[in-house]
This record gives sequence, structure tokens and C-alpha cells, in this order.
Amino acid sequence: MKQDNFQLRLLKHSGDFRKMLETPNGDWSVKGFIDIAKNIYTISVDTKVISKIIELMMFPVLKKFADENKYQMIFSEEQNHYPDVTFITPEKEKIALDLKSTYRHENSSVSGFTLGAFTGYFRERNSKKNITFPYNEYKKHYILGAIYTKQDGAIDENRVYTIDDLEEILSVVRDFDFIVQEKYRIAKDRPGSGNTKNIGSCVKLEELREGSGPFAKYGVKVFDDFWMHYMTAEMARAGGLAKAPYSNLKEYLAYRNTKNL
Repeated sequence: MKQDNFQLRLLKHSGDFRKMLETPNGDWSVKGFIDIAKNIYTISVDTKVISKIIELMMFPVLKKFADENKYQMIFSEEQNHYPDVTFITPEKEKIALDLKSTYRHENSSVSGFTLGAFTGYFRERNSKKNITFPYNEYKKHYILGAIYTKQDGAIDENRVYTIDDLEEILSVVRDFDFIVQEKYRIAKDRPGSGNTKNIGSCVKLEELREGSGPFAKYGVKVFDDFWMHYMTAEMARAGGLAKAPYSNLKEYLAYRNTKNL
């Protein structure tokens, strides 16, 4: 896959992200939370907490990246707004960047990312609800993904440590790797986990690194059309249909040809 300029420029900062997140031996540099009495409380392997801390630690590197490329950098005003970061280029083009993290499995796969909603602003592309700028104002949509390994070992969440104990506190994750891909290239043709109406991602490491998900060879227009018209079973019933018109990319392609979408 040919990499574009934005992707290449951001990937050059992988070393900076790693230096920010890792100790020299590959452990996560974050050991826990500290209070004003200098007590340290360990972090459990809670992916939401880990993800938020990683996101905050990435911001200084992203600011350096923006300054180098003369991009204006705008953070999301609310936690549930899309995207996490908006870059505006000197040519006034808007680029969306969402920050994601996930953990490795032992079989060259990961738990996966959720890639944003396929309802709301994704379908109403002039809407300003839950999004920094209307979706159709963005030239491209990227994912910066941090991939890590969960650390083996017991975490004593009941113990309170001090600064003197810092070296013996087990980091809950280690061995970071990073991917930068356009969203459509790593999206799968299934929603993400749970009942939320979010787009799921590929879980194979090779597909994430190469951007070779099922939509990659069809392009962003097919990705957009697929998810703009995708229906869960509940959405189909609410629309008076016995079932959704399609449930995967193969069925969508047949449906599109039939309906001449």
C-alpha cells in the first residue's frame, strides 16, 4: 500500500510516542496515580483507563507534529465528540485524527478498535452535533492506533506505594507499537463490540499495519455508502423491514448492483 504524506509524516514520530510511553526496558512509563501525599495507587488492567492515559500522553507529540507541518491543531471539546484531534493545513484542508488503543492476543491479532459512529454525524454530514466540524468538511479521516501487550503478573490494587517503591511497581502494559491508517482501510464490515452503533476494525495485526481491510480495495466511497445505509436488526424492524438489506460486504455488493446504488 502506498503511504500518503500525512501518514508518513506522523509515522516518523513513532519513536517519539514510544519514548513518551515506554521505559528503556519496554514497560509502560506510567505506574499509577499519585496524590499530594506522594502515595501511588496502581492501575488495574482497565482498557478505558489505559486508553485515556495513553491519549493524554500522545498530545505533546501531536503538538510537535502539528508545529513542524504548520497545522492548526484543534482538540475535541467533549469526550464523546468526533474526532479527537482536527488538523487544519496551511491550505485550509481539515484532517480528522482519532486516537485508539488496543491490546495484543497471542495469535498475531488484537482486541480491535471502534472507529466511530455509523449513525448521527456520519449520515447527516452537514450536522454539527457531536463533531468538531461537519463530517463532509474533512478531507480525510485517520486513526492513530497504539497497540500494547498486557503485562503478566499480579497487580495488588489494594496496596498503596510510595515514591521509594517506584521501581517495584508492575507496569500493567508494555511493548508499544503504532499504526496510522485512513479509517476506511482498517474498518471491517461489522459493527464494533456491544450494542453501540460503532464501526468495528480489523483485528489482524497485518491488516492494521498494511491498511488492507475489506474496504481497502473498494475505496472510501464504498465504505461510506456501506455504513451510511447499514442497518442493525433493530434499525430494520424500526423501519418496517423484516430484515436488513445486507449484513456484510459481500451482501452489500450484491445489493448495490441490484439497487444500482
